[in-house]
Amino acid sequence: MYLYPKIDSLDYTERIIETNDWATYLLVGCFLLLAVAKYFYPKRFDEFVLMPLSNKYLSVYGKDDAIYHPFSMILFVVQVVCVSIFIYLLFEAFNPTEAQENPWLFVQIATGYATFVLIKLSIEKIVANIFSMDAIIDQYLHQKLSHRNFLALLIFLGNLFFLYFYPGTSFSLLIFALTILLFNTIALISSYKKNGNLVVSNFFHFIVYLCALEISPYIILYKVFFTEVSI
Repeated sequence: MYLYPKIDSLDYTERIIETNDWATYLLVGCFLLLAVAKYFYPKRFDEFVLMPLSNKYLSVYGKDDAIYHPFSMILFVVQVVCVSIFIYLLFEAFNPTEAQENPWLFVQIATGYATFVLIKLSIEKIVANIFSMDAIIDQYLHQKLSHRNFLALLIFLGNLFFLYFYPGTSFSLLIFALTILLFNTIALISSYKKNGNLVVSNFFHFIVYLCALEISPYIILYKVFFTEVSI
């Protein structure tokens, strides 16, 4: 009679430990990029972080191809990384199989997001050139890019929260995503109000632009994303 179970009868289960070290490195890299932006462009950076309270950053720095300024480009890289990490977290919540089985998922998300934004920006620049509205559209694009770069800082904080303090559930991640989209919509409306006279005088072109370049690309992106997460 055995008092203890035989060794052969023991069941062994594989212990799988998931790690987000790669996300930690990327977030540290984003923090270093923000430190670089602060070090080399202190005044611009201070005006940027005060953008919700003051219009000075947009009015002072929104000229002379500001979207190609190194400061804007640094923040755009931060935006791509932070948004891509958050989208990856959405995949983990809504389609964990894809997140576990595809080791290149984050790279694909980051590449797709950066390509989408850059292609959309290029098309808007081409349209502006066709209608001889380069100066006006450049200022508008700078406003839009600046708003989204600022929202990327909020997403940066959100990524830290969901990765290290509170594991994101599908509900909490979705609420956060909808909040960011709401802020983005408010920022767009604010930009349209600042260019109210131009919008009224070119209302037809504005509606065409709004449908073709602001609404339809995100509808396509929405359908692609939810097709992927439902597979």
